[in-house]
Order: sequence, then C-alpha cells, then structure tokens
Amino acid sequence: MRHIQDASGDSLMTFISDSVRQGSTVLTDGWGGYNSLSNKGYTHKKIILSSTGDPAHISMPGVHQVASLFKRWLLGTHQGAISEDHLQSYLEEFTFRFNRRTSGNRGHVFKRLLEQSASTSPVTEAAVTHGYNWNQAK
Repeated sequence: MRHIQDASGDSLMTFISDSVRQGSTVLTDGWGGYNSLSNKGYTHKKIILSSTGDPAHISMPGVHQVASLFKRWLLGTHQGAISEDHLQSYLEEFTFRFNRRTSGNRGHVFKRLLEQSASTSPVTEAAVTHGYNWNQAK
C-alpha cells in the first residue's frame, strides 16, 4: 500500500509501475485514471461497479476487505487522530499486521520484528514523516 497525492493517471501509473510487474493483469474499477494501463504493458480488466448490480464486497472482495479493515483499524487504534504527514507509516504498519494476521505462531512474528529492529539502523521521526525510505536502509 502506498499513499499517493491524488487519483490522477500520472500518480496511479507511477504507483502501478513501481508495484506491479509489466504483463500482469490489473483489475480496476471504471476510474479514467487507469485508462493508459494497456499502453504501459499491462492487461487491463475493468469492473464498473455501478453496471454490475453487485455491491463492492462481491465484485472486488479483496480490495473491499483491505479498505474496510484499514478504515476500522485507523478509527479503532488511532481514534481518528491521524496526521497526514504519517499516512505512509500508517499504511506500512497496517500492511505488516494484515500480512501476518493468520500467523499461527505469534512468537515467530515477534522474533522477526526483533530481528528487523536489530538489523536496521535507528529511525528518526524525520525519517518516517511521509513514509520511511526502505531502499535507503539497505
């Protein structure tokens, strides 16, 4: 997950080209910002929710699940008191937790978190404002 400034085609294409391998099929809603996907080497499959008659949780269940859980997590954990400067950090923490939600061994997850914290140089508040640059840490 990544915080982007707007839903323009340029912002969306930058995110997609950084995150999705060319040649992949990208499933989207009918938003016009995705119209150049086919020209960029992706197979574009649109699902226009208003024309399917199905609610979002039926047409795009994975997207709906992640978005609804993220909103609930923000409201529950942060009580709605979030800072725009830290949106990327919130997304990264949520992604970490979401990807490990079905882990059968919580001790292993904690061990991996400790290993990561020991092998990563100190992180300052300035470094995490607007998201931490993980490529810089390597």
